[in-house]
Amino acid sequence: MPTTHRTKVAFIGTGIMGAPIAGHILDAGYDLTVNNRTKSKAEGLLAKGAHWADTPAQAAANADVIFTMLGYPADVEDVYLSTDGLVRAAKKGAYLVDLTTSSAQLAKDIHDACEVEDKHAFDCPVTGGDTGAKAGTLTLIVGAKESYAAPVLPILQTFSDKIYYMGGAGKGQTAKLCNQVSLAACMVGYADAMALAEQGGLDVAQTLDMVSHGMGGSVAMDRLAPKSLDGDYKPGFLVEHLRKDLGLALAQAEDTDITLPGAETAYTLYDMLYQIGGARLGTQAISLLYQDEVTCTAAGLDWSKLDVEDLADEGEKDGHCCGGHGGDGCCGGHGEGHGDGCCGGHGHEDGHCCHHHGDGE
Repeated sequence: MPTTHRTKVAFIGTGIMGAPIAGHILDAGYDLTVNNRTKSKAEGLLAKGAHWADTPAQAAANADVIFTMLGYPADVEDVYLSTDGLVRAAKKGAYLVDLTTSSAQLAKDIHDACEVEDKHAFDCPVTGGDTGAKAGTLTLIVGAKESYAAPVLPILQTFSDKIYYMGGAGKGQTAKLCNQVSLAACMVGYADAMALAEQGGLDVAQTLDMVSHGMGGSVAMDRLAPKSLDGDYKPGFLVEHLRKDLGLALAQAEDTDITLPGAETAYTLYDMLYQIGGARLGTQAISLLYQDEVTCTAAGLDWSKLDVEDLADEGEKDGHCCGGHGGDGCCGGHGEGHGDGCCGGHGHEDGHCCHHHGDGE
């Protein structure tokens, strides 16, 4: 099915990432139908000529290619595999492309279910954040061979400048989780560096600029650390979604009997930020965990929401926690008596820190 501008495209999920991606497809001249749980988030696309559908199934009914950009694996499973889901609603020969960062096994299940129905599906998580989505320069991580995805390549190229073909269903998701694990470590690294620079009496901006030009630099530091410095926590990528991605990576690591201590530490910190009200902030809000309570409160965080009993279950014995809101012992070292406390509030009896993500993910 070679795509042409007569190809009908459906796009389900027009949020922070989905709306600009769909916009590029529309701008390229494709006939686009959209669906989103909140219609107002699709208004910009509708004003530019996209059609509205009340349900994902309605959006997919006449589409040759269907894209989804959803929040969580549970959303993906429901939209694709429910009784009125996309696998059944799509017409024969249609291509279904999931851009969500989700479960590798779920991606395999969707692919297999589609092939039985004479339809084609592959996972295609993206990286590049909202900046890349708006610019149309995302990197696509395709869970298929190049030949399998070739019929929809012209559409994929409308919102990307780099495509990696990982070879099989679910492998795109695994590769994306590798990216997220590395990203999270970089986020923790620059937040640590900011805290150390501040406590050392350095000009934090100057120090980060110095680090960014050395081996300690990263894309996260270049793009997100300046936002942290400016107190700009608007989301390009949500805390709750990075927390979700890290949980998926840790679950997959557990299934394969490997340990990812860096990812576990990052999960601990992002889970804490999630608990205290930072779920809908940008991932750069991790730097707030190193700030005093006044700064955290101004950003909308509330330390009283932290599940202290859960922390105790993880081995917390000394009452220390990440934000320094209790006055002694915090992630950035803003209090005295850090002692046996730990960055993520997950201290252990043997003094080790932050290397257990719990059983809930």
